[in-house]
Parts: sequence; structure tokens; C-alpha cells
Amino acid sequence: MKDSNERSIEIVMACRKLYRTMSYQEISLKEISCEISISRPSIYNYFVSKEEIFLEILREEYEAWSRSLLEILHGNEKMTKDEFAAALAHSTEGCETLFRIQCMNLYDIEEHSRIERLTEYKKVIRKVMEILNACLVKFFPSMTEEERIGFLYTLLPFMYGIYPYVYPTERQKEAMQRAGIPCRGVTAAQLVYACVRKLLG
Repeated sequence: MKDSNERSIEIVMACRKLYRTMSYQEISLKEISCEISISRPSIYNYFVSKEEIFLEILREEYEAWSRSLLEILHGNEKMTKDEFAAALAHSTEGCETLFRIQCMNLYDIEEHSRIERLTEYKKVIRKVMEILNACLVKFFPSMTEEERIGFLYTLLPFMYGIYPYVYPTERQKEAMQRAGIPCRGVTAAQLVYACVRKLLG
């Protein structure tokens, strides 16, 4: 018999699988329960809402990104601005799910999750900020604390808007074409590199 942690992981994995082919709005606890043959009422033993499941996915995504950031911090003695911007950009190449969720549904997810779950998510955000700050202290010691805070509070909100620029739908492309807006093919890494490089001066 599976323990509580294994069941939670199974539920989150099922939601991840559905999210690859369905929208956030289309996914329900019923859909998730059908995917793993767990009754919908049983899911409530682990998550009180769909939003909490997505919040856990986001927490996992940030946890994975924090590991990539630690590799940058501990794997380099010195870095130029270009090298750091490139490394940071490269670290976001596997963050499509993170970009997608926080761009489209973060506010609702946070509003409909228990404070305990939300706090655990915010803790991993804090970890990411601490690692990024440590990178700035190590590689760019001339930066002031105010400059480092400015860097963090510009980069992280900037990342919330990446998804629609990198993954526009056909409908969005058509609307842009009709409006006379050029649709540039860019990657998340290219956008992050440009932002970080500009922030570093």
C-alpha cells in the first residue's frame, strides 16, 4: 500500500501529465482522479484544491531551478557579466512549465491554496533569491545591496511574462499579424540573457 508521500507524488505527476496536453481550465480533480484511479474525495486527503496541486508543481519547478543556480554559484570562481548572463539564461532552458503556470494562473493558485502550502512555496522562492544574491555578491562584489535587490525584483517579475512571447498560440500569432506587430521567434534563454545583461550594466 502506498504511503501519503507516494500518493501525493502520484497526484502531482498525474496533473503534470494532463497539463502537457490540456489547459489549466480543462484540468479538474475528476480528470486527475481518472488518470490515476484514485477517487476524487481521496485526493482531498492530500490537496484541498486543484490550485494546491499546481502550487506543488510550481514549488518543484523552483526547487529544480535552485539546483541549477547552485551549480552556477559553486561551479565557478569568477564570472564576467556575459558569462553569468549566459549561465543564468541556460539555467532556465527547462523551465517551460514554471513559465507557463506563473504567467497564466499564479494569482488564482495562490488565492485558493492553504497558507501552509503557500508558505512552503514562498520558502523556495526565498531560496532562489538567496542563491541569486549570493551569485551577485561573489561575481560582482562592487554591486551595492540596493543594486542587488533591484536586480532580484526586476528579474523575477520579468520571468512571469516570458511564456506568451516564447510560446504564442496560433490565435495570438494571427492577432499580432493583423495588428501589424512582428512576431519574433525567441527563446526563454535569449530573453533572460538580454534582461540579465541589461540589469548588470
